[in-house]
Amino acid sequence: MSGYKQAVSVLVVIYTPALDILLLERAAHPSFWQSVTGSREDDEQLIDTARREVGEETGIDTRLYRLDDWRLTNNFEIFAEWRHRYAPGVTHNLEHLFALQVPHCIEITPAPDEHRDWTWMPWRAAAERCFSWTNRDAILMLPERLHRRP
Repeated sequence: MSGYKQAVSVLVVIYTPALDILLLERAAHPSFWQSVTGSREDDEQLIDTARREVGEETGIDTRLYRLDDWRLTNNFEIFAEWRHRYAPGVTHNLEHLFALQVPHCIEITPAPDEHRDWTWMPWRAAAERCFSWTNRDAILMLPERLHRRP
């Protein structure tokens, strides 16, 4: 591998049946709140990327809960301050959406090098707090997605 991050990532919205959403505050950017995110490594399957990132960032074992691949993507411009992580000329990222249902607002173990704080919030408030439009939109889609889920 080249040492650069892949411009393919996952966003995993972690939620309860009551639609409380887990948000994490980025360590390097206080007040930047988000769901679990992360780039695919090597040739790993996207579901495996989602499982790995949830485990690394929260300590949650996704095998214990329902992890859904929404089969939706967002293509967005990578913030200029983070482009050095990607190969020269790479300016956009393709993000794949997932959702993980847990039974209630569980305790997590955040990765201290990535996140400085975490909280559970009702879905509308969580959407408003997210700094990323893709994260906000995913949270706002959650009630409808659950209504249509088999």
